Order: sequence, then structure tokens, then C-alpha cells
Amino acid sequence: MASKDSMFRQWNMLRLVPRAPLSITAAEITERLAQAEYPIDKRTVERDLKALESLFPLLVDESAKPFKWSWRRDGAIFSLPGMSVPEALTLTMVEQHLQRQLPPSTLDALQPHFSAAAQTLAAIDDRAQTKAWLGKVRSIPSAQPLLPAEVDEQSQRTVYDALMKDRQLRLHYQKRDGSALTVYDAVHPLAIVQKAGTVYLVCMFSDYADARTIALHRVKQAEMLYLQARRKEGFDIDAFIAQGQFGIANGGEIRLQAVFARAAGEHLAETPLSKDQVLYSESADHLRLIATVPRTRALTWWLLGFGDGVVVHEPADLRDEIKQTAQRMAAAYQDKS
Repeated sequence: MASKDSMFRQWNMLRLVPRAPLSITAAEITERLAQAEYPIDKRTVERDLKALESLFPLLVDESAKPFKWSWRRDGAIFSLPGMSVPEALTLTMVEQHLQRQLPPSTLDALQPHFSAAAQTLAAIDDRAQTKAWLGKVRSIPSAQPLLPAEVDEQSQRTVYDALMKDRQLRLHYQKRDGSALTVYDAVHPLAIVQKAGTVYLVCMFSDYADARTIALHRVKQAEMLYLQARRKEGFDIDAFIAQGQFGIANGGEIRLQAVFARAAGEHLAETPLSKDQVLYSESADHLRLIATVPRTRALTWWLLGFGDGVVVHEPADLRDEIKQTAQRMAAAYQDKS
């Protein structure tokens, strides 16, 4: 009986053979199998093709060398299970990183593919380059990572389904400072936004026209209604985020001027803060930054994260805000013993 590895290899070989009049040589199959993490020699490919010829409607043109292989034009349509290693790698990374950004119905449909991807990767050597990629790549958040809030799975599924179908929702919601559940009888979903470990539903309530946000992990029960959800005219999720609804934006653009300690600011030469950034030496140990950036809370937190490695000079209101924050921090850390 053929090993699992050779079975996967032969499945991939069959998928590479085109239907006549197109054709492929054993050398071409060998090269493409190597790219798919099945490194074998051409003689093994030729031997496999001969064996598969007796089981599948394969056709070999031996009129000239190199011999060319095709799937017979009149051969039955044959759908092969399994997938290539690059496909398996892609699906595995989708499963790892997009779980909360795909609708549950899509995730359900992808589950057999995720399982097939896991089987494909399990069947190849751990040292194979594509499989090893999973252990070589990581995405590190720029801020302190937090564990994601625990979301009721059935409620999430219902909310996502209603968003996709433009249907109204009835939600039982646990407010942060409330002991009893609040029931919202008519919720019109507009969008889903994930920020760090929290997923938010952007929606409208009842007959109100303003868009609000609620944390999905506080939804304890959700019911999709057989009523069409209202649309908010001109609603744009990116514009909504830019208005500061998630603590991202405070106002318009500012002309930031700041002096960084060289060790703290030299990375900005390679990863600029803006397209119009100017960065130059103020002294042997300091760099001056001038850049046009949005006035955001994230900018304030970013600057505070450098501690005494940066001094903001302009605009004056941002300088004052950071100065006052620093003073409050110093007061909080005073030894009162």
C-alpha cells in the first residue's frame, strides 16, 4: 500500500496533468512538485505516471522526446480531493488570522477546507519549506496585546448573519455598569469593527438616525427578526472610524514638531510618520521631526510611550496635554510613605 506521502504526491501529480490537447512533461511535473514541497526525481514521476495510466484516463504522446502527458479529452470529469501545499498554507493562515472578520456561514463552508489543509500539511515533512513557514512568521501588535473578550458564539453568529442579510435584531445587552440586561427590540446593523481584542457592532436603534457602537461580548442573547434593517444614507465605515468613534481620531490634521533622542527616533528615517515628514539632526544625540499627522488619541499615546525620549514643541495644545499628563504621572508616583 502506498504511503500517505506518496498518495498526496500522486494526487498533486494528477491535478497537474491538463486535458488534451494541452500537455505536460515529466520534467515539468517534477519541477512543479518540488515547488509544492514534494521533491522527487524525474524517474519516480515517470514511474508514477505509468502506474496511474492504468487507473485514470491519461494519455502519453511518445512520438517525440520528451514524452508529453495529458488527460484524455473524452475522459470522465474527475474531481480530486486534497489540495496543494501552498493552498494549505494559505488556508491555515486564513483560519488563524481572520476568524473574527469572516461571517460564520463562510467559516462553516470553509471548515472542510481547513481540515483538508491541516491533513495536507501533516502529510509532508516538518522540514519542508512551506510547512516550516508557519513557524517562521509572526505578527506583533504595536501596543500591549490583550486577551480577546469572550463572545457568546451563538449571539455572534446571529449578529453576523443579520448584518450580511440586512435584517433587524433584538438584543439582550449587558451594560458595563448595569446589573440587569437591557433589551433593544429593534437594532439595525451597519458594520462590524474589530479593535485589538474587542469586536464592535455599529448599528442604529429603533427609529433613531445616528449610528452607535456596542461591544459584541456584552450581547448575551441575539434574535434575528424577519424585518428589513434600515440603511443609513451615506454611511461609510471608514469615515465613521475617522470621526473618532473608536477613540482613534480627535480632530483634524496638525503640524507636529518634536525632538527625539536619537535612539528613540532614528527608526522614523525608515518608517516615516507621514509622507511629508522631515527628519534631521538637531545635535549629535537628538533628531528633530516635522510631520503633518491626524490629531488622534493614538498619536498622544504613541508620544507618551517614548517617555523622556521625546519632547513635543508644536502644536502648543498637544505639548500642554503631554506636559500635564507627565506632571500627573510624576505626582502619582511620588513616595508618600
